[in-house]
Amino acid sequence: YARMTNWHDDLGKLRAAGFTLLALTPDQTATPIDKASTGDRVALLLGSEGDGLSSHWLDEADEPVCIPMSPAAMSAGVDSLNVTAAAAIACHTLTR
Repeated sequence: YARMTNWHDDLGKLRAAGFTLLALTPDQTATPIDKASTGDRVALLLGSEGDGLSSHWLDEADEPVCIPMSPAAMSAGVDSLNVTAAAAIACHTLTR
């Protein structure tokens, strides 16, 4: 876990250290997280609840990824998870 204070510099440092940058988004057109192209080292970018990551930071990532939501949940208006739950699911998925 790391919290970055200078995203521009720190994302470059992560890439230089061999990390693949995945940006978690509720956008269901993004790559499902279990299908993401990852190497041995992955950095997961998470935004705040509500606003999430801006389009700028989604573009900075190597790949935007989503947690697939069921069609029933989507039609009921549930289009995202709270950031803690999303982080837990994403980390579990990436470490399987």
